[in-house]
Amino acid sequence: MRKYAAELVGTLLLVYFAVGVATLSFGFELFGTSPAAGVVATALAFGLVLLVLVYAIGPVSGCHVNPAVTLGVLLAGRMRPVEAVGYWAAQFAGGILGALLLWATFANSPDYSRSVTGLGADRWGAKSLIHIDMGGAFLTEVVLTALFVFIVLAMTSEAAIPSVSGVAIGLALTTVHLVGIPITGTSVNPARSLGPALVVGGGALSQVWLFIVAPLAGAAVAAAAHGWLQRPAKETPLPPPDADR
Repeated sequence: MRKYAAELVGTLLLVYFAVGVATLSFGFELFGTSPAAGVVATALAFGLVLLVLVYAIGPVSGCHVNPAVTLGVLLAGRMRPVEAVGYWAAQFAGGILGALLLWATFANSPDYSRSVTGLGADRWGAKSLIHIDMGGAFLTEVVLTALFVFIVLAMTSEAAIPSVSGVAIGLALTTVHLVGIPITGTSVNPARSLGPALVVGGGALSQVWLFIVAPLAGAAVAAAAHGWLQRPAKETPLPPPDADR
């Protein structure tokens, strides 16, 4: 149960702090009319929060805090299906609780409106900064999630250096957010997307299916790529002994 509790709390903290920065940046327009400043601030928030969580709860649960990462780990053969189901339940619960806690925080501000300010929900179409369509949003989420989950699998393999894994994983999440925020808002994490969408409702809730399905598809791609690229080399047989010697 300690593993599941760590995943719940970790996902809750990721949503509360990182989605909180996203809402302050784009909902409250804390940085005025400069979307670039909001993109950088939000990307750093996601990356730094995950970096800290990797070192804090990684020894307990592996710090997935993301159903897509759990699927990648499952497909890589590193955990049992029943354990993955427990991780998914904890992560989605943590994402919803984190969104509710964040909403309760912002609701105390007279400048907050759930329908106008929102809660950092991922969107495509009119709500996308570049007005990406559904197909483009789906492709973006698959590619970004595949990159992120591949880095996670690589940095948690036996060949990786544990002391720097948190830095690499955190920077990977920052990188995909720098690209993805102007396109879809960046999900790469179904739990992160579902919680805010349930709170905001409306169009965000009607579109959330894409930000659940696409990251899971990207995780499957990452697991397949990692399994192919990281295959152990075949053992080279020793040469036969020298008869003369």
